[in-house]
Formats: sequence, C-alpha cells, structure tokens
Amino acid sequence: MLPTYHAAAKALHWLTALVVFGLLGIGLWMTGLPIGLQKLQVYNWHKWIGLVVLVLTALRLLWRWRHPPPPLPDSVTRWERALAPVGHWALLILLLAMPASGWLMSSAAGISVSWFGVLPLPDLVPRDPGLFEALRTVHFVLSRCLIVVVALHVVAVLHHDVLRRDGIFRRIWPSGRN
Repeated sequence: MLPTYHAAAKALHWLTALVVFGLLGIGLWMTGLPIGLQKLQVYNWHKWIGLVVLVLTALRLLWRWRHPPPPLPDSVTRWERALAPVGHWALLILLLAMPASGWLMSSAAGISVSWFGVLPLPDLVPRDPGLFEALRTVHFVLSRCLIVVVALHVVAVLHHDVLRRDGIFRRIWPSGRN
C-alpha cells in the first residue's frame, strides 16, 4: 500500500479543485453577460471566490512547507518523476497569480474589492486605465495557462489511475485507500 497524503492536504486539494473548476466556469460565462446588475453581482462573486482560492493556496503552501508530500513510488518513471513537481508548482503559482492579477486589475480599474461585501481590501495600485488593460490581458493569459495545466493534471491522473492503475491518484483521494 502506498503512503497517502495527510487528511488536511487532501481536504485543501479537493476544496481548491472544486472551487477552481467552479471559478473557471463562472469566469468563462460571466464575460458574455450583458451589462447589468446580474453581471456586476457575478463579477463580485468571481472576485470573492478568487480570493478564497488565494487563501486556500497560501494555506496549501504553508501546509506543504511543514508537511512534505509522500515520496513517489518506484513505479513512477524518470520523466514522470521530473515532470510531476514542475506541474504541481505550475498549478500552485497559477493559483496565486490568477487572484493576484484579478485584484490588481480591479485596483487599476478604480474598483475597490470588499471580500464577500464585508472585509474591505486595500487597492494594490492606483487607478490607471492603461495598467488595467495590461492586467486584463495578463489575467486572460493566466486563465488560459491555468486551463491547460489543469487539463494536463487531469490527463496525468487518468494516465495513472485508468491506464497504469499504479495507485498514485488514490494517495490524494479522500477515502485514502489504494
């Protein structure tokens, strides 16, 4: 039986995954909404949930710093062993960069962010329409990078769980069984 991740790491992983999938869906949908109250509400929820991802990712990084992941089994090939940390760190960096770029973008647009309408957050930069446009492009590009990296992550999961049946995926599965 392979060693599994700690329950806290599993919870943070799956909660982040659920939130990110929902956030990506909302993000892709909201841009096509007509200008109006619904669009403003959806944009606020997108920002609020994006900040949840930022907090969850920070917690994951703190947890991981104190509790390293279990070692990869010997069945993992050399190239998989080299690519796995690259993919995981790419995900974590994107999960920090996406909400940060969104927060910066809102600040540059002159729209202050209040987390869930309760906790006002500071503007990170002054209002600047040119910077807003640049950050909007950055946020868009990061979103597409995140989609690609998440898709590759899912393909790797399918490779390990469906094709190789090597137990890698089950190490992070909530039930903890191999």
